[in-house]
Amino acid sequence: MNIFVGNLPFTTSDDDLREAFAAFGAVDSAQVITDRETGRSRGFGFVEMPNNDEAQQAITGMNGADLGGRNLTVNEARPKPPRGGGGGGGRW
Repeated sequence: MNIFVGNLPFTTSDDDLREAFAAFGAVDSAQVITDRETGRSRGFGFVEMPNNDEAQQAITGMNGADLGGRNLTVNEARPKPPRGGGGGGGRW
């Protein structure tokens, strides 16, 4: 299950995120999303857990939990909506 984790402290690393969720079970991946230009954390990330029961326990246990002085927002990640195609126009 893919889990969204919001309101992360900007100092949180991928390893910090993985460690926090590993208390609930196996973690396949943990990624803090960073700004493309600055490399700075955008304050949210995603955790992938293979076992849905463990993932649900992690969501329940981590939602509202304090991490680095901030209360986390944790829920099941929604699928990424398809991006609009094409767009740009040429000059006529």
